[in-house]
Amino acid sequence: MGLVGMQGNDNENGNGEISEIPLGTKTKYIRMNSELTETEEGLPINNSETRKYVFACAIFASLNSVLLGYDVGVMSGAIIFIQEDLKITEVQQEVLIGILSIISLLGSLAAGKTSDAIGRKWTIGLAAVIFQTGGAIMALAPSFKVLMIGRLLAGVGIGFGVMIAPVYIAEISPAIARGSLTSVPEIFINFGILLGYISNYAFSKLPAHINWRIMLGVGLIPSVVIAVALFAIPESPRWLVVQNRIEEARLVLIKITNSEKEAEEKLQEIQIAAGSSNADKYETKAVWLEILRPSPPVRRMLITGCGIQCFQQITGIDTTVYYSPQIFKNAGITGNSQLLAATVAVGFTKTLFILIAILFIDKLGRKPLLYASTIGMTVCLFSLSLSLAFLSHAKAGIILAIIAVCGNVASFSVGLGPICWVLSSEIFPLRLRAQASALGAVGSRVSSGVISMSFLSVTRAITTAGTFFIFGLISCSAVAFVHYCVPETKGKTLEDIEVLFQNEEELQRSEIEMGDVEHLMQKS
Repeated sequence: MGLVGMQGNDNENGNGEISEIPLGTKTKYIRMNSELTETEEGLPINNSETRKYVFACAIFASLNSVLLGYDVGVMSGAIIFIQEDLKITEVQQEVLIGILSIISLLGSLAAGKTSDAIGRKWTIGLAAVIFQTGGAIMALAPSFKVLMIGRLLAGVGIGFGVMIAPVYIAEISPAIARGSLTSVPEIFINFGILLGYISNYAFSKLPAHINWRIMLGVGLIPSVVIAVALFAIPESPRWLVVQNRIEEARLVLIKITNSEKEAEEKLQEIQIAAGSSNADKYETKAVWLEILRPSPPVRRMLITGCGIQCFQQITGIDTTVYYSPQIFKNAGITGNSQLLAATVAVGFTKTLFILIAILFIDKLGRKPLLYASTIGMTVCLFSLSLSLAFLSHAKAGIILAIIAVCGNVASFSVGLGPICWVLSSEIFPLRLRAQASALGAVGSRVSSGVISMSFLSVTRAITTAGTFFIFGLISCSAVAFVHYCVPETKGKTLEDIEVLFQNEEELQRSEIEMGDVEHLMQKS
């Protein structure tokens, strides 16, 4: 049914009155009202039960992200033993690692349409089922070919999961906490990576034909929890409104807001956003047509959303995580146990610093953290390149390499990691959100796959030091991208963020008017 759910139906607000406000209407009065509504929503959630409920929904919706993180972390060590057991070549190693990101784009593309058709909630469940099937095949694989089949299925499941979780969380979260809550999937990715590293170290001393199977099999555990969680979380109220299931949406909003009055106001706001455009625009073909032939505001949204997704990966974070044992080996660390122990330190660092982002993303805002992140990554990538080029196998070089890798993942976790998903889930209007977010996720997965699948070949051609020098240059360009293309969305409702991508002169004029109103209110 997708976004067609509003076709042929009058758009009613919560009082049963017909809404006649067209999409994109940006008079100063509506804008002023939006800002006042935003200010009301900007108040902290006082009801502890409501706060706990929304947080629990974010946690349950993010469990699929543990699967992605675990796969990334565990494969960095498991590949050592897979190569030993199945006698695979270096090219097969690259394909095995990188194909997951490439194939996950199919899941991300399908997730946009699927989530519009069956809902955000059940798309989360579908992602878990697909991944669990692929994970079981991988753990029992007798050959490289069967292992690849399981890897392909797991990739599709991950593609579904990484796209839908931020969208779902953004649609149930209050504006004041949306940044923190939408970052929860990134926390779980980091937690999964850490678990993968620990699993590598814990099972590394078992025989090579058994240990990697156990490493991969442990990743199936979160899928069982997800199956239970689906019966505890509600459907997205915005999706319910699009499907014209107004009463169900009202009940969900009552659970995630402070009062029935606030729920009713929010319902009316969502109905205006969901139902005020021509019904034909909700057809999937029309949605993709609008994405492929975007208006200037939509074009800016796509550049920001897809660009930040690509920069997240082309700065080389997945290669740092996947190939950290090889990086440390080039630096001078020897022995599988020592290499895997060093990667555990990377996992702890990555997980610790994501918590800093969660604490400050809704206080400092998106852009300050993105600046700190991209600048920090640039410094660390150049430092890693320096250590590998001139200090390889020296004690100082090993220490610098470990500090640089840990600093790189820490900088990534502070900003570019979580904020990438926050921005891509909040900047698009409701009619485009699922499909445009899916497109951004595709950019992320393709970038990750290409980088991961070519890393060993590129390092052999230009050395590992040269490869990370290039990543440092790309990270420099990411700083410029953040400056020119990423707006600040802190504290704004999903329905108001669209205004940020309108004509800058109109936006400045509306902000001046709002400032005058606030000044008058303070005087009074």
